Amino acid sequence: MVSPRTQAALTAALAQGVRVLLVTGRRPPAARMVADQIAPDLPMVLNNGGLLIENGAIIRRRPLSRVLACEAIRVGKDCAADPVVHSGANGEGRLLVESGAPGHTLRAYYIDSSNPAISAFDGLEAAIVEDPVQVMFGGPIEAMDELLPRLVAALGEAVNIERTIYPKLGMSLIDVMAAGVAKGESVRFFEERWGLGPQGTLAIGDNWNDRSMLEAAGLGFVMGNADPAMHRLGLPVLPTNEDDGAAVAIEKYVLQK
Repeated sequence: MVSPRTQAALTAALAQGVRVLLVTGRRPPAARMVADQIAPDLPMVLNNGGLLIENGAIIRRRPLSRVLACEAIRVGKDCAADPVVHSGANGEGRLLVESGAPGHTLRAYYIDSSNPAISAFDGLEAAIVEDPVQVMFGGPIEAMDELLPRLVAALGEAVNIERTIYPKLGMSLIDVMAAGVAKGESVRFFEERWGLGPQGTLAIGDNWNDRSMLEAAGLGFVMGNADPAMHRLGLPVLPTNEDDGAAVAIEKYVLQK
């Protein structure tokens, strides 16, 4: 959730006419809970760029082909990694999984939370009747370290694979999306749409799926609570979420300027 200090900084920036864009790997329902805290109809980049929303409407969809999704699922199953398929190109945020006992922390999380958006099937591939938004895997870092090169070898340049790492939790996520889908590319899309350039863009991120966005922005900042390896990218490091790092950047580089 958005802290009071960060909310105040964002509200002040919006009042000055600054464009605020929520860029996330989350699916639409989860992202809206955060966006609605900030402002009505906040523009959003969702699923790492699979869906783009402005004024409450989807303005671009870049789904993953069903064929590639099924191949990713096959590779994941060969590594004993349970896939979670993000379905619903109209922003429904549906999640499809294989029936059976949860095999790793990500799938267990969704099932244990009794998420009404999740549906389980015997034979997940047959349940995919449309091109999904993405295929996601998650679990212990070591297991994802084994899965990642196998996905790259099987799918190559036909897809973009993004990874997020949570060292304190010992957990990692892998997102498989259509080729070219990325946060950095999506930010450039909005820059062109709004008549901006990189020099007018400030980006803040806390994980590896943010890297393309941070390096594309005129000012890119890494949160203090990010994977420590990200601190060696050569980008400025902010305080942590608990210390309102995002607000610090907005106050200093947007509001004061």
